[in-house]
Amino acid sequence: MSLKEQDRATLVLLGLEKSDKMLHEMDWLIEKGSWSLAANRLYYALFHAVKSLLINDSHPVGTHRGAVNQFSLHYVKTGIFTKEDCKLYSRLQQLREEGDYNCAIDVEQEDVENKVDPTRELIERIKQYVSNNKTVTN
Repeated sequence: MSLKEQDRATLVLLGLEKSDKMLHEMDWLIEKGSWSLAANRLYYALFHAVKSLLINDSHPVGTHRGAVNQFSLHYVKTGIFTKEDCKLYSRLQQLREEGDYNCAIDVEQEDVENKVDPTRELIERIKQYVSNNKTVTN
């Protein structure tokens, strides 16, 4: 499906706003000590930022794993983002899946806390990239 430039810009903006909302929810969940849900929100904050990045540059967005693959293909292999960024994204996806679907695994505080700052930094770099590479100029 091909998007008009203004529609693409709107989707990108909405995705980045959703990313911010997820970070806010994550902060609240951390305060409550709800580590599985905090991991979920942390992952989704990054997912929505990456999805916005991909939409901004007209790359297809399908599944969650597909978004990781597209991020790696178009942004890590080209040197725009680092391998560590992709590893963080993949690890957050794994952590979210474990917390959401595996009853035998409890997400621990340290699993989440050591990923918060790197994820916030990555989201900020994604926002900066999108801001510098807008599909629509105002």
